[in-house]
Amino acid sequence: MSILSLIIIAIIALLVIIVIARNIKIVPQAHAFVIERLGAYYQTWGTGLHLKVPFIDRISKKVSLKEQVVDFPPQPVITRDNVTMQIDTVVYFEITDPKLYTYGVERPLSAIENLTATTLRNIIGDLELDSTLTSRDTINDKIRIILDEATDAWGIRVIRVELKNILPPREIQDAMEKQMKAERERRARILDAEGEKRSQILVAEGLKESAILKADAVKESKIREAEGEAQAILTVQKANADALRMLSEANPSEKVIELKSLEALAKVADGKSTKLIIPSDMSKVASLATSVKEMVTDVKE
Repeated sequence: MSILSLIIIAIIALLVIIVIARNIKIVPQAHAFVIERLGAYYQTWGTGLHLKVPFIDRISKKVSLKEQVVDFPPQPVITRDNVTMQIDTVVYFEITDPKLYTYGVERPLSAIENLTATTLRNIIGDLELDSTLTSRDTINDKIRIILDEATDAWGIRVIRVELKNILPPREIQDAMEKQMKAERERRARILDAEGEKRSQILVAEGLKESAILKADAVKESKIREAEGEAQAILTVQKANADALRMLSEANPSEKVIELKSLEALAKVADGKSTKLIIPSDMSKVASLATSVKEMVTDVKE
């Protein structure tokens, strides 16, 4: 074999190796390749090593199976009360069928954007301005359900939709700011009035409790004073009773009793009474007084 033939064989072998090497494909994780054979869909390659038939097979589309996020520019929408506002949306989706994604619709992202805009206009058109501003979650759910149903034929699953910004006209924003300011001022006045009311109530309750405590103190003082007087009376009565008991136990003579009567009469005479009652047996008292005087005279002598 000549040298020229060897060179030709080497060149052919090198070309075959290059062709085979160029047709060995590795599909990375979370990706898929859509393969066409002779212009028709053949199969979808998953993650791993694959060999493509040269000049017959071709990779039609490389598809990412990861969750994707698309931020669409603001869209003008009109509410039911004829207020025009700008709303931009964010759509989260993933590709579930690479074949449908490749052949289902031309420019899938543009199709999702247009579908999102028309769906948003339809939903906002049934709502008033206040409902639009306070019903974001409801609007998000409605748009997601409609988009998910429509994109099933495209091999796309819409995971969630978020209204990123809602921008009403400048004059509407100014009116809303004034309304919010007035509402905050009203709440501040209400809080001030409630605080003043609470303060007055606390002061009144304090005065009431002070008056009650003062009355209780006066009452307690009078009760203690009355108890003291009662105790004093009981003590005096007990002393008199003890004196009478002791006198009764001593068995005094008639003259001693008459003498005690005379002492009692003297105490009555020394008092501030305006009337004086003389006993009927005054002669006995006089006789007793004479006897006392004689006894005193004998003692002196």
